Parts: sequence; C-alpha cells; structure tokens
Amino acid sequence: MGPAKIKAGAKSKLLDAALSTIRTKGYSAATVDEICQAAGVTKGAFFHHFHSKEDLALAAAAEFSSMADRTFSAAPYRALPDPVDRLLGYVDFRKAILHGELREFTCLLGTMVQEAYQTHPLIREACEKHLGEHAAMLEADISEAISKYGIEAEWSAESLATYMQAVIQGALILAKAKHGPEVAASCLDHLRRYIDMLFPLHPGRRD
Repeated sequence: MGPAKIKAGAKSKLLDAALSTIRTKGYSAATVDEICQAAGVTKGAFFHHFHSKEDLALAAAAEFSSMADRTFSAAPYRALPDPVDRLLGYVDFRKAILHGELREFTCLLGTMVQEAYQTHPLIREACEKHLGEHAAMLEADISEAISKYGIEAEWSAESLATYMQAVIQGALILAKAKHGPEVAASCLDHLRRYIDMLFPLHPGRRD
C-alpha cells in the first residue's frame, strides 16, 4: 500500500505542476525537468506515469477540463431557473474568477492550443474536444432560452456558444498581453450586454 500511495501522489503532483508551469510559461518552454522540480518528484517517477511531455500535456488537459466542469457545475448560477439568467450568471462568474496571478485564471487549453495546433495534433484535438464540451454546456442553456422566449434569428445556439467561448479566450489573451485582468473584465461586460440584447423579452433585461 505504501508504494502505491507514493505513485498516486507523484502523478497528482506532476499534473498540478504541469497545470501551473504550462499556464505560466507555455507548452514549448515548459521542460520535463522543470515540471519534475516543481512537483518535487524524480524524472524516474515522471516516466513511470507518462511516456513524454506530450503525454503529460494530454493528461493535464483532461484534468483541467474535469476541474473546470466541477467548478462551473457547482457555481450558484447553475441553480437559477431561467436559462438567460444562467447565461448571464455564467458571464458574471467568469468575471468574478479573474483574480490572482495570470496563471490562476487563464485557460490551459487555450494556452496550449495556440502553440501546439500545428506541431502537436493530439494536443490540438484534445483541446478542441474539451473546449467543445464546455461550449456544449452553454449551448444547452441557449437552446432552452431560445425556446422559452420564442427567438427567431439567423444565429443558432451552437454559434452563440462558440462566440461566447471566442470572446472569453480572446479576453484571456488580452489579459496576458496587458498583464492584468482589467481588459478581460471589460470584454466580459460587453459580452453580458450583448447576450442581454439577444433576449429582449427576458424580464431581467437591462435597458
């Protein structure tokens, strides 16, 4: 039991270190040695659990996605009965978590796919999959809102969910460029106003 516990602990530490290191330095700049040092484990322990840095990155992407799912599923806005309120609550929640160091609120998936989309197709595919799963959560609420408020438009639930993710990922890139969350918060405020305008019959609409 002792060795098994040590191995499980090492894997978890490596994933945590990968999440932090890659979000701080990017995928290419993060080395296996650096991740091992941050995790406090040996290189031998690394290769016991992962075949390569890419293998670790794929596991880190899945772990990040799982953590995000748990965070957003448990957020208070998920309990709101109105689908538009949930969409607006989602944007408000994204704004509320823009605090701390940049690595603490930026997206691992967005960070990796910007670098690896051409050179590491498996990483690109994993990031696309996990980003799509998150967008699907929004798409379900948008579909419900379209039905509830009788929206007839050229845009679809899927396209709006994709647009929301594009705004958020772009906002996080700008936060990195300006080295602070203020610009991202401003982008989210505009996104909130836009969603509000799409549902004019929503009783909580801000005119």
